[in-house]
Amino acid sequence: MLIAAVAVLAVVLVWRERRARQLSAAAKQLDGIVRDGRYAERVRSVGDPAQPFAASANKLLEQIAVKELLITERERALVGLLGGLHEAVAVHRDGIVFANDRFAALSGQGQPTQLIGRSMADLVHPDYRDLVDEQLRRVLEAVPAMDRLEVELQPQRDHPIRVELSAVRIDYQGGAALLLTMLEMGPRPVAAPAAAARGRPTAWDTLDSLGEGIITTDISGRIDYLNRAAEQLVGISAADALGKTITDIIMLVDESDRRSLGDPVRQCLTTQSKVTVGRRGLMISHDGSEERSVELTVTPLKGQRGDLAGTVVAVRDVSELRGITRQMSYQASHDALTGLVNRREFERRLEEALEVTHASTVRHVMCYLDLDRFKVVNDTCGHMAGDTMLREVAALDEQAVRDSDTVGRLGGDEFGLLLAGCPLDKARQIADDVVRKVSEYRFVWKDKIFNIGVSVGLVEITRDSGAADEVMSAADSACYVAKKQGNHVHVYSARDESLARHRGEIQWLQRLQVALKENRFELMAQPIVATASASQGPALEVLLRLQDEAIPGGISPVEFLRAAERYRLMADVDRWVVQAALTALARGAIRVPPDRSIAINLSGQTLGDPQFLEFVVEVLDRTGVEADKVCFEVAENSVITNIEHAQRFIGVLHGMGCRFALDDFGRGLSSFGNLKNLSLDYLKIDGSFIRNLALDTVNQAMVAAMIKLARTLNFQVVAEQVEDVGALEAATRMGVDFVQGYHLGRPQPLARVVARAS
Repeated sequence: MLIAAVAVLAVVLVWRERRARQLSAAAKQLDGIVRDGRYAERVRSVGDPAQPFAASANKLLEQIAVKELLITERERALVGLLGGLHEAVAVHRDGIVFANDRFAALSGQGQPTQLIGRSMADLVHPDYRDLVDEQLRRVLEAVPAMDRLEVELQPQRDHPIRVELSAVRIDYQGGAALLLTMLEMGPRPVAAPAAAARGRPTAWDTLDSLGEGIITTDISGRIDYLNRAAEQLVGISAADALGKTITDIIMLVDESDRRSLGDPVRQCLTTQSKVTVGRRGLMISHDGSEERSVELTVTPLKGQRGDLAGTVVAVRDVSELRGITRQMSYQASHDALTGLVNRREFERRLEEALEVTHASTVRHVMCYLDLDRFKVVNDTCGHMAGDTMLREVAALDEQAVRDSDTVGRLGGDEFGLLLAGCPLDKARQIADDVVRKVSEYRFVWKDKIFNIGVSVGLVEITRDSGAADEVMSAADSACYVAKKQGNHVHVYSARDESLARHRGEIQWLQRLQVALKENRFELMAQPIVATASASQGPALEVLLRLQDEAIPGGISPVEFLRAAERYRLMADVDRWVVQAALTALARGAIRVPPDRSIAINLSGQTLGDPQFLEFVVEVLDRTGVEADKVCFEVAENSVITNIEHAQRFIGVLHGMGCRFALDDFGRGLSSFGNLKNLSLDYLKIDGSFIRNLALDTVNQAMVAAMIKLARTLNFQVVAEQVEDVGALEAATRMGVDFVQGYHLGRPQPLARVVARAS
């Protein structure tokens, strides 16, 4: 009996020892898996006794693996979201571990990968490094810190960039990290609620601090997340949006024709590629109570194996930006003074009318209008009076035409009418009505009353009509005949117009040739005054008059400019001006303060004259005038038309010390790309933007944009046609460097002009 008991005990001991070894082996496997983070592996059973332990351990490992996979997917999704944002975003832990394209660009780096491992403190100006280091340390350690810092980044091309830097603590790849956002200095965003009030933020919570709306959907297109910006944009809470599709909560249409843009999320899921709503996207709340202009992008969200897991929708409110763009577009096609379409837009509509006419039997009529006795008003009462009268005449013209017709201001006191689908007899009636209304009109300015008239030239537009410029020229010629014959309205006749135009221009040609030969031109000057922000620059602009005993004050170049350009005399005229002005400067007839200069206008023809550069150099040498005492004004359109000659002319003389101003800036709204390649010193804003500057918000926006562009290119700004104290104060307040206009001084003969230092 004793022997049997001993045998049983021995068996039990052996079994327990073997079981202990099996359990120990299973425990060692589990320890290795956990220590190395290999949660996808499983504990292998080494015997029946270890099976329950292995099963429990494997169940736990499976749960951990699933959780790790979810965390990994979440972090992959977060990186995908951050990478596509317009805002500058990075993740920082002992250094940058992730940065999106915008963060790299703002930091002056070509690619985000070049930032990996670098400290945020290395990217800021040395004066801010200690401050940034301390801020990041405090946020990472969850101790009280500032919501945001205003810091200066390392200078890029000698151009400092100031940003607002924010940091939020997040969980990232198994540890604490910082989500950094940078915003280039501008209006301060509304501060988000402190993260501490909501507890420790997760990676997804941090998306609430971003200004761009973020929506995510599952693979079926059902919404499973909205950040706070998206809630505000869409007008619905995240709780109410979950489980719905994007089309359940908003409608997307084209701004121009209200055509539906469909379901971009469904398009993305179907094509598994990025879908971008067009630039004219309009988001309408589901109840139709609110509309926003948006930029919306839907990006497929991929899992770790590359399989489709859902979509990410990024929504950006661009209502204000599009509003400014529409304003700019309107400004580019309309005359700032009268609100009528400008010459460029009128010519575009004329070309469209010609295309219709050439393809059908429809006929149109164009009328060219030129005011009579307008110069008397301008010379007697100033530009402000002239501008007021032009606005009132524009209103009279619009009253005389049909709703389908176009009224445009073609320049100065000249207007155009495009009468669509209008028989010639009816057009003649409309023209007669315009003449009658203008003749009966009385313009009152202070204690003076003026009556004016208008001459109208008509040309019929048929299938046989030539190009737009030929039609414009024909209507202009007919107007010329009407003015000369005193008939008020004249229908185009090729023979009449050719003879009259030729006769008139030949007369001007003869007068100009005599004036050049006998020095019958006279130099005038108008002061240019520096504001408090400038001390160097032009002190006066040299102007030209043709002497005429019958006309006090002489004849303005506007009167003879057409003939001078047609017969290519502008270069000769400009030579006379340069020679006379530099000679007067050398003899002391023109005196300017130290560090100031005189401004001389050059025409487009002159810029295209390859011999003119040598002429200017020769005159500078002969007169002994220092080059920095001369500033040449060149019109924006003239530079663009003669860009190669202009680059050489400006480059050589600028290297000698001459200064250059781009005149009439903003009138043509040409491409600004050419400005970077020219050695310019000043932008002279066209006077149409300065008149009424104190009250016209559109002009204020345009002038502010021009000043910002000038500062970017390191140019100073001159405002011309400053006609009243309101325009002067507004221009000075907005940062203009120099001002010029009747409020500061009218053009006077050189002997009467005293250039002021400020």
